[in-house]
Amino acid sequence: MLVFRYDKSFEGLLTAIFDAYTRRTFPEQLIGPGEPLPMFASELFDVLTDTQKAERVWRGLGKKLRREGCNLLTHVWLSETAGCDDLLLRYIRKVFDSSGDVSTDFADRDILEARNIALKVSREAEHLRQFVRFRKAADGTFYAPVSPIYNALPLAIPYFRDRFADQRWLIYDLKRQYGYYYDGQKAREIAFADGETPPGDELTEEQMDADERQFQTLWKAYFDSMAIQERINPQLQRRQMPRRFWKYLPEFNF
Repeated sequence: MLVFRYDKSFEGLLTAIFDAYTRRTFPEQLIGPGEPLPMFASELFDVLTDTQKAERVWRGLGKKLRREGCNLLTHVWLSETAGCDDLLLRYIRKVFDSSGDVSTDFADRDILEARNIALKVSREAEHLRQFVRFRKAADGTFYAPVSPIYNALPLAIPYFRDRFADQRWLIYDLKRQYGYYYDGQKAREIAFADGETPPGDELTEEQMDADERQFQTLWKAYFDSMAIQERINPQLQRRQMPRRFWKYLPEFNF
């Protein structure tokens, strides 16, 4: 069994695909740094991530797939599901080895699985666009904590960048310990260094703007006044507004 070891980055995966075609030998499994070799591994090849190689593979995919197909690949990668890199390796091989468009061949188990995973990630990104709630900090920055199932935050950032272009904001993924800060011109990825205290589920009273608590109370009052008691359907509410987002919604936390 041939095994490729790479750095578990998307660029590293694309480099591994480039190296596989160059060597004309394809791995049966991909592993990351520190992961044990499979029991029946007979050969190990270490992939050195190369941005130029990765870009060549990505350009090649752009010629074989429509934009939706390339988006599907990034969605599957952001799912962080076990074995998603092996799935992408098989998927991309089929793209390059086929003379036609394989992205709609749902009789193929890999194509169907990749599509289903991408749909789940896309749905999670839409939940972020719907259920992110900002709190105003004392310095004027608007802060929103999130903990999505999938690493869907990068997919939602363009929406917030366009929707709140005149404000400074930080959306922080508490589960993965990184976020995006928008300074009024550009959104950039940030992470807190060792020793620094990352933000939490809520701003403390010292961190919060003086009027923020009042605005949350007003929003809660508006939310309650708009509700029609006779038509409240908790089961439908949980389905359309997943419970995992509730702890970040001011209207649910009073």
